[in-house]
Order: sequence, then structure tokens, then C-alpha cells
Amino acid sequence: MRPETETELAELVAGAAGPLRIIGGGTRDIGRPVNGEVLSVAGLTGVELYEPGALTLVARAGTPLAEIEALLATENQRLAFEPMDHRSLLGSKGVPTIGAVVAANISGPRRIQVGAARDFALGVRFVDGRGQVLKNGGRVMKNVTGYDLVKLMAGSRGTLGVLSEVSLKVMAVLEAEVTLVKRGLGAAEGVGALSAALGSPFDVSGAAHLDTTAEGETRIRLEGLAGSVAYRTKALQDGICAGWENVEGEASANLWREVRDVLPFAGVNGEVWRISVKPTDGPELSAMIAQNGVEHQAIFDWGGGLVWLLVEGAPNAGAKVIRQQVDICGGHATLVRAPEALRGRLAVFQPEPASVAAITGQIRDKYDPKGILNSGLMGP
Repeated sequence: MRPETETELAELVAGAAGPLRIIGGGTRDIGRPVNGEVLSVAGLTGVELYEPGALTLVARAGTPLAEIEALLATENQRLAFEPMDHRSLLGSKGVPTIGAVVAANISGPRRIQVGAARDFALGVRFVDGRGQVLKNGGRVMKNVTGYDLVKLMAGSRGTLGVLSEVSLKVMAVLEAEVTLVKRGLGAAEGVGALSAALGSPFDVSGAAHLDTTAEGETRIRLEGLAGSVAYRTKALQDGICAGWENVEGEASANLWREVRDVLPFAGVNGEVWRISVKPTDGPELSAMIAQNGVEHQAIFDWGGGLVWLLVEGAPNAGAKVIRQQVDICGGHATLVRAPEALRGRLAVFQPEPASVAAITGQIRDKYDPKGILNSGLMGP
């Protein structure tokens, strides 16, 4: 099923005889396998409103992300939350869509500075499990009362409703970009340097350590007006980043596309975990997982708070050890890449405490009482 209007989408959901597998462009097969008839929103395309002066864009959910980025580029603007493209990591095809970006709350390295996709979502329209069209928010930032459905839908992955339209805040492309690079630091030392830079007054917009080779590489990004970037670069190199290499312009942007899309793990055998912890806990978490017998490679983004692990050869992708260590840190882990059979028998997303699970269940019952929208995708 591939509706081309919101009305058609609502009619298809209302008339569904069984479970539906909701997809956008089909690039992110993450979560437990969903049994159901495929319902694609890729036919709901088109930018309905773009006001560069107001930094506002409204688009139908199936609009290709590339189309939106190309339109924004004509006004020297961008999606500041830097959404990840999963195709290389997952070996998938298809076309990323703006609705799927919001539905999965997809963000990139700049999240440490500007926030996540949900922080730029101004409003949504969606069809719930009854086939009703609902809307929340608007086209400007403002306070709301009652449920903040914009935030609720961002990250719900189609389990509460099928997005038909999203309103987003956009931002200007900045004049200059520089990445400071240091090779040869271990994970603890590298993340320590990231923490120091993020704690400085120099407005860091990217902070990552790649522990994917014997040498390792640490990266710190600065963006803004050319004079400001030059000043901040010198200040860091005179102190925290003494002796670090400068990488500028498009070469710098390529370094962050590599981090954003987790390209060191693309095309490499093994399962991939996405783990969120307190930044200073990242290196210790990685070390403890290795000490407990799960060998891996690691990428530390967001100053160490986002840890990507590539695991090969461990039983059940090392799930028991990884979840034990993540629980100790008070974080959460998602099995992003694994064979379908493995995803079918493991908890792909972080298991919820009973109290939280009860609230989650009540919300799902309210918006999808028949349990037909991506049922089981995020677990029981």
C-alpha cells in the first residue's frame, strides 16, 4: 500500500484487516521484525511551505531528505541536527525521507551543540491506529498544553501513528568549518580531550574519538564566522589541542560524514550497537565489555556519550555482557545492525522498567488500540 494523500492514508489505516508494517523510504530496518502488510508513506511527497526568513519548512512525510536538503541549500540553509544516513551501515537501499527522520529522531554529531531532530520539530500531522487524522504544534516555536505530541511522535518509529506531515525549524549554513585532529590517543585520553574542549568557551560543534584502528583518531569541530573560527582554533591549539592538525572546509565536512554515518563499520562483518551513556563513562564501558570477553571496535561521538560498537563472533552479539555493563552505567543500548533472526529473539531496544513500560503501554493503547501499527517493532 502506497497512499498519495493524507485522506487515502487515513482510509487505509481505518480499513486495515490486520497488522501494518509502516515504512518511509525503507532505509532503516532497525528493531524486531514486523509481520504485517507494508504501508509506505513514500507517496506523500512535496514541500508545502518554505519560508527562509522565518527559518521554517513544512513537508509531507514521504518527501526525500535529499530534496529538502537541496531546497535549503538554495537559501544557504540546512537541517542543523545533521541526520544520519543509515544506508552504508545497514547495507540498505531506498531513499531516506523526512518523516522517517522525525519518526526515528535521527540526529548526528552536531546534537551536542544544537539538539536532536525532535528539538527542531515544530508540528506534526499523523494518522492514529483508528484512522483518525491528528495534528499538534504549528509552524513556530511556542509553549503547548496537554500532550506534546510532536515530541512523543519523534522517536516512536511509527508505533503510535503514521506521520503525514512535519513542520521543522531550519538554520543557516555557517561560513567556516575547521576540525582539529589528533592521532595516537587511547580512548580514555581522547575522550578526556573531548571533554576539556566541550567544557571550554570555544563552542565546539563536534567531538568524536574513533577507536577503530591501532592508532586511534580524535576529532574536534568548530563552526561559525571565519574570524571566530580562526580565533577559537588558535585558542584550542595554544592549550588543550597543542600540536593537533587543522582540517578545513570540505575535507573537514567529510570527516564528520564518516562519523555521522558510522562509515568505519560499513561493509564490515559483525553486529553494531548504539549505546548512550554519560560521556565520561564511554571509555570505561568499552574497556569493561572487552574485559568480559566481548571484543569490539568503538566510535565515541557526542564527546563520548554516544558509543558505537562493532562486535564480531560473540554469542548473541554480546548482548548479555553489553546490557549488564550498560545497566551499571545507567545508559541504554540499541542493537542497530544484526541478522533478522537475531533481532527476532533479542531485545533490540533497551528494556523498559516496569513502571515506564506500563505508561508506554497506556499511550500505545490510546493511539493504537487495535495494536496494528508496527506491532512488536520496539518490543513487547
